[in-house]
Amino acid sequence: MKLDILIIDDDKLVNEFVRDTLVRHKHEVVTVFSGEEAKEILEQKSFDVVVTDIKMKRISGMDILRQIKSGPVDTVVIMMTAFGEVDNAVEAMKLGAFDYLQKPFSPDEMELAVNRAGDFIKLQLENKRLRAEVGDKYKKMIAKSSKMTKIVDLCQSVAPTRSTVLITGESGTGKELIAREIHTRSNRVDMPFVKLNCAALPGGLMESELFGHEKGAFTGAVKRTLGRFELSDGGTLLLDEISEIPYNLQGKLLRVLQEREFERVGSGSSIQVDVRIIATTNRNLKKHIAEGKFREDLFFRLNVIPVEVPPLRERLDDIPLLVNHFISKYCAETGKEITGVDDSALRLFMKYHWPGNIRELENCIERAVVISQNKILSTKDFPSSLVLGKIEDHGAGFRVGMSVHEAEKLLILKTLEEQEGNRTRASEILGINPRTLRNKLTEYGVAETGSKEISSEQADLSQTE
Repeated sequence: MKLDILIIDDDKLVNEFVRDTLVRHKHEVVTVFSGEEAKEILEQKSFDVVVTDIKMKRISGMDILRQIKSGPVDTVVIMMTAFGEVDNAVEAMKLGAFDYLQKPFSPDEMELAVNRAGDFIKLQLENKRLRAEVGDKYKKMIAKSSKMTKIVDLCQSVAPTRSTVLITGESGTGKELIAREIHTRSNRVDMPFVKLNCAALPGGLMESELFGHEKGAFTGAVKRTLGRFELSDGGTLLLDEISEIPYNLQGKLLRVLQEREFERVGSGSSIQVDVRIIATTNRNLKKHIAEGKFREDLFFRLNVIPVEVPPLRERLDDIPLLVNHFISKYCAETGKEITGVDDSALRLFMKYHWPGNIRELENCIERAVVISQNKILSTKDFPSSLVLGKIEDHGAGFRVGMSVHEAEKLLILKTLEEQEGNRTRASEILGINPRTLRNKLTEYGVAETGSKEISSEQADLSQTE
């Protein structure tokens, strides 16, 4: 296993001896000759293994060990100690050192210690992978409907490639789950799966999050920081809500997709990476392109393998499987023994519009499992809004008990909003003429609000008057 190793020893001969030994075995080796140098470089870069002398002036090997063990990185530390300093070595082991070598030692002894460290690192990685598998037991694709089985087949076909995938669909349809499925089925499964939510970061931080930055690149950049591209090298990078990436960064992202290289913020040196990109969005990117919000060339680079995820209302055959899946998940978490749902509840699920898609279904099941005192879930275990049903408006606000006038006003305003103020299209959808629509808006006191009329609309209005 090729390792990144830092050697720390103020004795130049020992330092060079250890370096030569490890370089012969194809490891990447960096050497420093003081604790001060080691402390500075460890603030900028992480290593798989640190080999350090215990006794050094000012900052000792013990100080370096404490610094490493107080940080978030699982670096393996091997201590070097002089004859008669075994007590120090024992203390180091108590503080978390992996091993120690007593000077003088042979190249074989050093090689053996580093090989053991490599085996330990591989074991740590395997344990993390197994824990992730256990944690992901309930993060799997449920597919019985024809639309979803086609997506599963597509995932299996594209997974072994490095082709970029663009996953589109409404919020809550499981786009991230599909991205993980592609990664899991690929030959990158043992490498990182890194996610960046492009909508969760202000534009000023996005570049640093993607590409990393050098120490001093901007105010607050106190050390070198790796970006998501470096962190996902060899694996998969999921760019969630790609439509929200600032326009000025889209060209830099395009360059990485084309050339597989980039620069950290504050650096002029190019870094090459091998990263598989998967992007997701619930927006219409072609519409964003027409509005000048998204680069067309970037869209074509992302849209190599398009995957369109259907909303839950279009994959009703999957609902019974999803219901049982979520019941099992939340029974395992709560210790409940619920075996399923009754026929009336299942019929309710099959008729409901599910504006929040699978995420909404999961939330409903979780709530029901927590509050129910029965072995079988029934309609009384679910919220009244679900039992009574909703008009299929994606949560526009219709409710049982509102007046016809209120419902009409809400329907007209929501339709106009969906058509971005275009009154001609809105009136066509509503089945009324533009003059009636104008009068209604005047009645509501919002006649000029959201107006986005074009000349053809004005013509339509004039013809009806």
